[in-house]
Amino acid sequence: MPPQAALPVARVTPKGARSLRHFNPWVYRTEIAAPPDVKGPGAVVLVVDAQGNPIGQALYARRSPLALRLLTRKGPADEPVDDAFFRRRLEAALARRAYLSHRDGLRLVHGEADQLPGLFVDRYGKGLTLQTLSEGMDARKETLARMLVELTGATHVMCRDDASGRDFEGLPREARLLHGEGAARFTYHEGENRFEVDLQGDMKTGAFLDQVDNHLRAGELARGDALDLFSYHGGFALSLSRTCTSVLAVEQDEKAAARARANAEANGRANVTVEHANAFDVLRRFDTGGRRFDTVVLDPPGLAKRREGLATALRAYHELNLRAFRCLKPDGLLVTCSCSGKLDRAAFEQMVLAAAADAKRPVQILERRGAGLDHPVLAGLPETEYLKALYVRAL
Repeated sequence: MPPQAALPVARVTPKGARSLRHFNPWVYRTEIAAPPDVKGPGAVVLVVDAQGNPIGQALYARRSPLALRLLTRKGPADEPVDDAFFRRRLEAALARRAYLSHRDGLRLVHGEADQLPGLFVDRYGKGLTLQTLSEGMDARKETLARMLVELTGATHVMCRDDASGRDFEGLPREARLLHGEGAARFTYHEGENRFEVDLQGDMKTGAFLDQVDNHLRAGELARGDALDLFSYHGGFALSLSRTCTSVLAVEQDEKAAARARANAEANGRANVTVEHANAFDVLRRFDTGGRRFDTVVLDPPGLAKRREGLATALRAYHELNLRAFRCLKPDGLLVTCSCSGKLDRAAFEQMVLAAAADAKRPVQILERRGAGLDHPVLAGLPETEYLKALYVRAL
């Protein structure tokens, strides 16, 4: 690694320096006073404040509005950012999850929270999916995949860089196999339930591992007749089926609905019925038709991708929750979720309670939850607390 003076230098504004020193690892382009002179993608740069005092080393993005992602607060003389650096960071991320070694489906690397900004790795049995949402990690994904195979013994590493977040970064979308041969189909477990996943063709990285703990907790609290909306592959539905008399799972995507049926059958959950339908339409039908449930789960996709769409998303969330409250029997359980990062926890809870008030249902708040322990929130970066789950009882 070249000495400190040889690294390209990015000078940040006082606001950018203050943010970095308060443990937010991001600097937007508007907070760069003097950009670095870089030659290619994924450059590591030295970050300095207005007076030239070093702050640390960061990945620089040439096109993204998010220009700098801090890697280390040390200088290159003390901690060179080379292949050994990234391998140590991967080893540390895996070591943090040693207490979850009994799970065969979990997140192994969670971006900024694991000090690997823009890198996300999920494990499904012997298969891994890798996502890079920063130019710096995108330029290194072949190397990172090789390291992950060596560290985990994975037979397949699937690149799932086909999400909309790539557009924000100015990066092309792609999905391809980085390691392995043949179909990338694997099984994993959520508690005693077994799921099948296609790492190349299914949504997100294959499944929604951030909800696993919430699936299991809902199964512990639920009872009676249950309605699971936006079911995807049946994560909530199969967990509910352990304690509920019947479960109706609703999923709009035809392929996902078929997978949910197959998962229910493979696990012997005869009390689960899967309906291929639009969740909004189903809730309206049950609300006006007077059908009531003991347990309702709402787990919609991210309805607010950008802040300018937040007001519209809030109206959609409100309608879902309002009708869900109307469809609950007395003392019924509502598990309601949002994965919209632009909707913070306080606003989400305010919306849910407003929907309860409009439905004229007093409620008890049982639990406030988020993503599982393998998806930690990084203090100082509120964007990492994207998933909210509220467990309430309607009286």
